[in-house]
Amino acid sequence: MNSSQPELDEYQKFVWRMNPPRVIVDNDSCETATLFKVDSSNRHSILLEAVQILTDQDLRISKAYISSVGGWCMYVFYVTDALGNKITNEEVISSIEKTIIASHKSSGTHPGAIQSRSSAVSSNYTIIEWTGRDRPGLMSDISALLLQMHCDIAAAELWTHNMRVACLLYVTDEGTGGPIKDADKLSRVKESLSSVLRGDINSKSAHMDFTTTTVTHSERRLHQMMYADRDYERDDEDDWELNGKITVNDCEEKGYSVVSIECRDRPKLFFDTLCTLTDMQYVVFHATIDSDGEKAFQEYYIRHTDGCTLNSEAERRRLIQCLRAAIERRVSEGLRLELCTSDRIGLLSDVTRIFREHGLSVKRADVSTRGNTAINTFYVTDAAGGRVDGKVIEAVKKEIGQKFLKVTEVFSSSSPSRSSAVQTRSKFSLGSLFFGRPSQVLCNLGLKALS
Repeated sequence: MNSSQPELDEYQKFVWRMNPPRVIVDNDSCETATLFKVDSSNRHSILLEAVQILTDQDLRISKAYISSVGGWCMYVFYVTDALGNKITNEEVISSIEKTIIASHKSSGTHPGAIQSRSSAVSSNYTIIEWTGRDRPGLMSDISALLLQMHCDIAAAELWTHNMRVACLLYVTDEGTGGPIKDADKLSRVKESLSSVLRGDINSKSAHMDFTTTTVTHSERRLHQMMYADRDYERDDEDDWELNGKITVNDCEEKGYSVVSIECRDRPKLFFDTLCTLTDMQYVVFHATIDSDGEKAFQEYYIRHTDGCTLNSEAERRRLIQCLRAAIERRVSEGLRLELCTSDRIGLLSDVTRIFREHGLSVKRADVSTRGNTAINTFYVTDAAGGRVDGKVIEAVKKEIGQKFLKVTEVFSSSSPSRSSAVQTRSKFSLGSLFFGRPSQVLCNLGLKALS
């Protein structure tokens, strides 16, 4: 088996050279969106990488049609900017075209190597990945400990879900400004952080890993970390607070399992569900995505990578749990606090300490630096997960600096009434398309121009 792998790699390289990916940008066919039409040789995770490239440009995919015929895959994405406008900037369009083509060409030998802008790091940092039990003040404890051990946090991404937390830290040695190369210091840092993360001895054990390089998209990596931490396990299976619905059925005539998702729409929803399907080793053969800004409908026709459909009720239930978790992880809660100020060593430790002293709990965080400026975004609630009192925020702003901290009320997944549940609506389904000829399917998807 292993001896045949190089031959397979060379054959795949040949296929990609003979059939280079193509991208067509269409600003005429739709009045409200720009169409990106992509066709390419097929490979596991290639759809996810194309979606990732668009979402990393802060673009929104309102509709998408996906179809795979033989070893060829074809996509149509209806795309707007964050304000709902068409994409008319030629530099942006050219960058997307080049990035998709380059990623599809190179991914034949390096699948999944595309990075997000926030995680395009080099060996200048030590990257610390950790998961554990969430609790108020945890980020403050971690940042204070690293400061005490003369380590500076240059960037960080943190998600919480179902009482679990996953975080990526990009850390430098204060003495050298580079990665932590001293093996003894690394060992001390790991031991000290592990003690803080374990906390409650009755909770699940914490997990931590250190590296100096990464080839995985940071947000995809957070999904993988939380999935490995089994954050999808919960007791309230019949009470989905996002007012959504996920079903998994069989399409026996065509040999697919059909996944249908209806829930509130939000940015990057398509990317998040694709991450889960891809990392659970399901292949998306056909799909349709449709959203109106408030509600989203997604339908996937999938199989395992070995060609089999889902074969048990337990597997269907687990897939539904994992998709639900993927949708919930990025849902914004509480208050959005945006901090923009001059960067300095210990800034994150000071800010999170102030949050902790005022009873705030960090639910999500995105910490980065641009030049000498720190640009940090936090989503916070009170210690019980509820709304933050206005007087508390005023006290926090006064301590941090009124002109540096912007406060925005955001959607909270636990506060809307049940009356806002997703309503059943007329929707486009791929099922009616798959019972015709493949050429007709592709024509219906708007891919005729690619042939």
